[in-house]
Amino acid sequence: MIETQEFLYPEKSLSKASAGERVACELRMRIISGAIESGTILSENKLAADFAVSRSPIREALKILASENIIRLERMGAVVIGLTEKEIQEIYDVRLLIETFVFERLIKMETKQLSRELSKILEMMKVAIKYRDADDFALQDVLFHETIIRSINHSHMLMIWDNLKPVMECLILLSMRMRIKEEYEDFTRVIRNHEIYIEAIESKNRELMLESLHLNFDDVQVQGTVDDLWMSQQMLAKGAVQKND
Repeated sequence: MIETQEFLYPEKSLSKASAGERVACELRMRIISGAIESGTILSENKLAADFAVSRSPIREALKILASENIIRLERMGAVVIGLTEKEIQEIYDVRLLIETFVFERLIKMETKQLSRELSKILEMMKVAIKYRDADDFALQDVLFHETIIRSINHSHMLMIWDNLKPVMECLILLSMRMRIKEEYEDFTRVIRNHEIYIEAIESKNRELMLESLHLNFDDVQVQGTVDDLWMSQQMLAKGAVQKND
């Protein structure tokens, strides 16, 4: 494997990953960051030499990335496709749809244990900020939202999240690295936003959750998207209630 300091993806998160998964995580990060540009041809032999692994893990990695549509497989390697701004926007759209759906389920559930779990993760996020550890903060942030999604035990929603997570994780890592250098003071707002998430879940308060969604998505969503998707979810929830009455 290439030297640790050369990795863009956090090495500490790869301890249980296979060689192919490790290569996929690093290549994904390089592609999304722009370190590997769209149109670049990836050679299996060259990648195997760069990562000091056999061609088998390289093939595994390329299959993973092809399933995410950020590369296109060719006979002896792959061509980098990358992500367009439209595709990044669509990723945030799907994440917002998931979180609005999940909150409607949480309203009908006992959430005390979930709140405790989220509070513990939030404390770890605060520690990461204190030590200006952008990578740990980003990974704890992903864990925070994943914990909420897993709590409703919805297998198909979780499948959507699992497909979305690898690319979303890279986007968050890159964003937090930039923010901790250039906008460190903004983490006060970010932490408060996660506190509102927990408060909304504890109180089952839709107004608080809508406020939190705005705080979390307004800087990455087009005007009106949060309210539009939120209202759509409310209509679906009301329709389900009426159907069951």
